[in-house]
Amino acid sequence: MDKPKREAILDLAKYVNERIRVKFTGGREVTGVLKGYDQLLNLVLDEVEEQLQTEGELKTRSLGLVVLRGPTVTLLSPVDGWEEIANPFVAQE
Repeated sequence: MDKPKREAILDLAKYVNERIRVKFTGGREVTGVLKGYDQLLNLVLDEVEEQLQTEGELKTRSLGLVVLRGPTVTLLSPVDGWEEIANPFVAQE
């Protein structure tokens, strides 16, 4: 009895060589060009820049080529077409 082949939940193939934004547990955030990935969502990104929020000031730090561990990823999105919106669940003052 053959088991059905497991399919990946996310198809990241369309984002290879595209710029993506990744957020991690703990609040860190990076952007970079996706070069590779596996089924555990481990990612290889090139031209990586980390966005740092310090004392109300946004700074960026260049990291180059990095390997990101999948279990720490909380959000993954393409940079093109990305737009931050107000949280609709927060009570308006």
